[in-house]
Amino acid sequence: ESVMLAKDHEYTTGEEEDEIVERVPINAKAYDEELFTLLKAFRKKLAHQLDLPPYVLFQDPSLEEMATTYPTTEEELAQINGVGVGKVAKFGKEFISLIKEYVEENDIVTASKVVVKSSVNKSKMKIFIIQQIDRKIDLDEIAESKGITFEALLDEIENICYSGTRLNLDYYIDEILDPDKQDDIFEYFLNAESDSIEEALEDEDNEDYSEEELRLMRIKFMSEYAN
Repeated sequence: ESVMLAKDHEYTTGEEEDEIVERVPINAKAYDEELFTLLKAFRKKLAHQLDLPPYVLFQDPSLEEMATTYPTTEEELAQINGVGVGKVAKFGKEFISLIKEYVEENDIVTASKVVVKSSVNKSKMKIFIIQQIDRKIDLDEIAESKGITFEALLDEIENICYSGTRLNLDYYIDEILDPDKQDDIFEYFLNAESDSIEEALEDEDNEDYSEEELRLMRIKFMSEYAN
């Protein structure tokens, strides 16, 4: 018996595909660029008043998220990645006022209540790490007990620190860096435009320090100045 088959067919030509690609905005931003610019300018002004590098207050990704979700309460601001309750209490009031004024002036309807970022597993990990550090447990032991690498543990500790929780790692850092070296790295981060570890590694003043040492000192710096 005869059988009918459908032949493959290209419904777009190469030229048409090129036209589609050209219509895609390459530099499109997901956040409100005007609000982001206002937040960044205010961060610089406040940091200057406090005699701190701007990134100590909030990092750019946090400002971008603020310019996306428009947090207008302390609870909403605390949900922003890299913020947390500690930083809300220390720096949040002025940023909330700025965002609230911007939202009202531009008649913006926020959808922050829809965004839920809490994670039970992450909270358990965070609490465990904080408790272990409070007990001055060696960081290598903490990583081993959770079955994660030392680098992954540093990632977790950095997330905790950047969310506004003060961590005291002196018991560990003092074992690997003498006071003079700690002061040198501290001075670098105090005067740096960015907290980027990549930029820190490229700086000739830090050529004797490893990435791990710089990351640990950045945590200490942020805990003492930002939290």
